[in-house]
Amino acid sequence: MKKIPNAVGPYSAFYVAGDFLYISGQLGINPETNLIEGKTAEEQAKQSLENIKTILEINGLTTKNVVKTTVLLDSIDDFVNVNEVYATFFEEPYPARSAFEVAKLPKGGLVEIEVIAYMK
Repeated sequence: MKKIPNAVGPYSAFYVAGDFLYISGQLGINPETNLIEGKTAEEQAKQSLENIKTILEINGLTTKNVVKTTVLLDSIDDFVNVNEVYATFFEEPYPARSAFEVAKLPKGGLVEIEVIAYMK
């Protein structure tokens, strides 16, 4: 069983620098197939966050270590629905976050999420 999807380009899925773990933007790619299988932003956000959770676990961390996220959306109209999924992965005090609508995401994705986690 593959734990995380392959990077879409010449970059690492994650990188440790000092006390911080930087997780590259995760599309809603199924790590078994390396395809985006979810048809909705909610489905893709759930897979993206599952991939992030796995990367955190690989590094001995949990979502409680996350201090900052960035959510990129194909359509800002999906903001509320993605928030509902997001809220099931994080709890108070929530990490700082930015969310943006972007012109286009790789592989036709609807959501991409990146994370910075503190390793202490």
